[in-house]
Amino acid sequence: MAAENPSVSGVSGRYATALFELARDEKAVDAVKADLDRFKAMLADSPELTRLVRSPVFSAETQSKALAAVLDKAGFAGTTAKFLKVLTANRRLFTVTDVIRAYGALVAKFKGEATADVTVAEPLSEKNLDALKTALKSVTGKDVALNVNVDPAIIGGLVVKLGSRMVDSSLRTKLNSIKHAMKEAG
Repeated sequence: MAAENPSVSGVSGRYATALFELARDEKAVDAVKADLDRFKAMLADSPELTRLVRSPVFSAETQSKALAAVLDKAGFAGTTAKFLKVLTANRRLFTVTDVIRAYGALVAKFKGEATADVTVAEPLSEKNLDALKTALKSVTGKDVALNVNVDPAIIGGLVVKLGSRMVDSSLRTKLNSIKHAMKEAG
């Protein structure tokens, strides 16, 4: 399955595929996705956890103990906790964000959804997220799962990548276009 989806490749794709197949067999696809999304949010909120996950300085034993403590405190159990511990034991915890992204793509494909990567300058409200999902659904004819990334560098607007299509309506791009047009005119 990983070879069929270009966004699911490499080490992270193999781990995501293995996790997906296990979760599917256990009928826990949505529960695992929710846990992974929660772990991703924890990473975004904690520079210390991000450092633990990404830094090669920590030994496997230190990483395992620290991760086990974090997972216990956060209430992770079952398939997701075991999977994260396997990633740690195999010294692949640094790939977890890519694994989460790939797992999300596999879940979306499994559910017949399309996945859109959306970059915004500020977090979107639920109302705006719903409006964006509705607009994308009208284009694709499928439910659309959103991977939202916040990047203040785009200044405003948004960038949407859906499959091989990309729409860049960011203020940064528009300002760059004006800048180039003025250079050509001047």
